[in-house]
Parts: sequence; structure tokens; C-alpha cells
Amino acid sequence: MWIMIAGPYRAGGASLEQQTANLRVLNEAAVALHRAGHVPVIGVNMALPMIEAAGNTAAAYEELMAPVSLALVERCDTCLRIGGPSRGADDEVDLFEAAGKPVYRALSEVPPP
Repeated sequence: MWIMIAGPYRAGGASLEQQTANLRVLNEAAVALHRAGHVPVIGVNMALPMIEAAGNTAAAYEELMAPVSLALVERCDTCLRIGGPSRGADDEVDLFEAAGKPVYRALSEVPPP
């Protein structure tokens, strides 16, 4: 399955160090899903290089982060929601649920491919 991993990145005004730690948690979950035979997708990983190419400004972040991440929902089969509070991650989950796609809350809940 193609599984979007949704979790905090900049939630709550996270510092650069916290953003790095949050991204590491998302990527560690992606490695686990890959090793289980799935295709992991992280919206932040898709959007960040685009934001950098657009000048790495607040305007570029607003223009690209949420739209790119939310567009990926259509391409994924399911979602793994991890971590703490995050409006962006919750928006992704809401779209999965509205589409009738499953949302898992722990790696252990994700079925084998």
C-alpha cells in the first residue's frame, strides 16, 4: 500500500531543532513501513525541497506546504497518523476519513501488504 505518514513538523511554533526531530520521527516511520513492504509518503518531504527552491520564505511555505501535502492524500491508499498535535496532520487525516480510507494510529495497526 501507499501510506501517507501524517504527524507534526512545525506544530506549535516548533524550533528548528524540534522540526528536525519531528521530521526524523516521520522518516523513521517511513523506513519501518518500507521494510514491511509498503510505499511510505511524507508530505513534508515532498514540499520542503520545493519551498527551498521558491526562496525558503514564509510565503513559499504557505503557498506550498499544505497544498502539496493535502494533494498527496488522493494518491495514497491509507494514512498512518503519528506524534502529537498538528493541525496539518489532522487536516490530512480528515481528508482520508472523508474519502473512506483507513487511518492507522500506530505502526502495529498497519496490515501487511
